[in-house]
Amino acid sequence: MGLEDRDALQTLRDAVDLDNGSDALIRDFYTHWFATDLSARDLFPPDMSHQRTVFARAVSWLFGELIAQRAEEPVAFLAQLGRDHRKYGVTQQHYDTMQDALYSTFQKHLARDWDDRLAQAAHDAVALMIGVMRGAADAEQAPAYCDGTVVEHIRATRDVSVIRLQLDQPLFYHPGQYVNVQVPQWPRRWRYLSPAIPADRSGAIEFHVRSVTGGMVSTAIVGETRPGDRWRLSSPHGGMHVDRDGEDVLMVAGSTGLAPLRTLIMDMTLYGVNPRVHLFFGGRFPCDLYDLKTLWQIASTNPWLSVTPVSEYSSDPPWAADYPDVQPPRGLHVRQTGRLPEVVTRYGNWGDRQILICGGPDMVEATKSALIARGAPAERIQHDPLTD
Repeated sequence: MGLEDRDALQTLRDAVDLDNGSDALIRDFYTHWFATDLSARDLFPPDMSHQRTVFARAVSWLFGELIAQRAEEPVAFLAQLGRDHRKYGVTQQHYDTMQDALYSTFQKHLARDWDDRLAQAAHDAVALMIGVMRGAADAEQAPAYCDGTVVEHIRATRDVSVIRLQLDQPLFYHPGQYVNVQVPQWPRRWRYLSPAIPADRSGAIEFHVRSVTGGMVSTAIVGETRPGDRWRLSSPHGGMHVDRDGEDVLMVAGSTGLAPLRTLIMDMTLYGVNPRVHLFFGGRFPCDLYDLKTLWQIASTNPWLSVTPVSEYSSDPPWAADYPDVQPPRGLHVRQTGRLPEVVTRYGNWGDRQILICGGPDMVEATKSALIARGAPAERIQHDPLTD
């Protein structure tokens, strides 16, 4: 039965589900793969813990989709994964050895239940995963990545940097998408960052990066980036967008979550007619609202845009004096004090709007929950995938 055998697929899914204690299986898979293909180890960072978690979640989700007999999203996901993995230097040999290692690991860990039905389901599922990735990577004609040079690094606040690069060749992405980035301080540790300006034909690009406690890459970017550093960018992702023919728009940005929303707003300024947009831009302190001057400049010439600054605390800490003054000229809404979810929902449930939320996972979840609790339809709310 293969991919139609839901019971066998459920057994495979349970085996990789982190909630069922799949750590040993995932570790064995990578150990087997690296032992049979030494070159595969060079594709990954030294610390594999995050990679194992991501892999387990992805494979578990794929099996869940196969059990539900849904093919469209898994195939699209695997195809994007295949195209994206070209930047690592993945070869056809790597796909061959990965396929053998994954199948053998399932066989080893499910030895007690292994029979012809489970073997066929495992073979077909693994062949599908590897085959779609391999085929998409082989068919892709665009470059696997593009490199760029840091031309400016602005410390906007104590923990936020604005990084501007000149790419060797233009990178196309839709407003609201994010891209995969590798910095010289941490080779092979790719991170997703959202461009803060629309795609530029000259190759200019800008990122807003916040240093996260315990975040090795973000801390290195904010603390160590210098003009002349070479970055590598790859594969736009995400589908966050504004329907210009649709309802008015609510945007909620926490700290550097402003970047993709700012890009969408900048793109909208190219058009004469737009839906109304109300942006809530929040930070912990008033000084964390690092881009209010830019937002004021856009709003001053685009009457469809309204901006409400929000800070959890009403005054700045002493260290704020060491960084640029973020007070905007008069014209924006008066700054509100409080947590973003609370401030946003003071104005109602916004249920008649297109709703876009960007920021840290906790803020996004809290704001989304608060809006839904007030009556906003969940299907109207867009945000990027929430990651650890």
